Amino acid sequence: MNRNIITVPIHRVEPGSNASEQDLVAVEEPLQIRVGERDVAITMRTPGQDRELAAGFLFTEGLIQNAGQIVDIVSDDRGAVTVTLAEGVEVSIADRNFYVTSSCGVCGRASIDGLRAACPALPRGIPRVLARVISTLPDILRNSQPVFDHTGGLHAAALFDTDGKLTAVREDVGRHNAVDKLIGAAFLEGRIPLHNSILMLSGRISFELAQKALMAGIPMVAAVGAPSSLAIETALHFGMTLIGFVRGQRYNVYSGQERLLQ
Repeated sequence: MNRNIITVPIHRVEPGSNASEQDLVAVEEPLQIRVGERDVAITMRTPGQDRELAAGFLFTEGLIQNAGQIVDIVSDDRGAVTVTLAEGVEVSIADRNFYVTSSCGVCGRASIDGLRAACPALPRGIPRVLARVISTLPDILRNSQPVFDHTGGLHAAALFDTDGKLTAVREDVGRHNAVDKLIGAAFLEGRIPLHNSILMLSGRISFELAQKALMAGIPMVAAVGAPSSLAIETALHFGMTLIGFVRGQRYNVYSGQERLLQ
């Protein structure tokens, strides 16, 4: 059984004391994602939900389009997950370079031009969400992070409905892995596109996270941290509502203000 938390010895230094103790830390281990006999990617992740992670990765990177293209997903105890596709389904990875660390996101197609052909259009003007709902999301997310409570070392991504009700949450040492696990679960359940969902992130909003939200049809992305310049440019181009620095009753809206109701 995969463990997502381990105990390690530490020396805790405090004023007037230097004691030997045990501490809990989040596990980071490599996962090899394979399609049939072909290696597609290596990602550094927190063990758990590996099937969702693989499906979410393949979908958000535009390699597959629907869950019906997948026959089976099998994970093993050696840090590999193998996706078997339906007969006749081909994925083109010859020009892709996937080595994914827990912090950098997917290296490769990193431009808005690369998204135009792959991403479906977001619905304009919907959903509509009361502005005060956004302020409630960080606390709900934080209270739904069981591994973070023990380690303080994981990112989280969550889906909320338009009333601010939590519908799903995933944690991982890599922020992009948390999003892939979240979207992968919805993808395998046939719930894509997520046009009536809000994606809430525990950290910053980078381009690759905006990309993954677009692939899943998520029209609203909020985070406790800052968006990057390319994430903002992407949101403006595709009509996504992008919200950063959600802290208390304050937050910044970088695009898509029309979806928020006062």
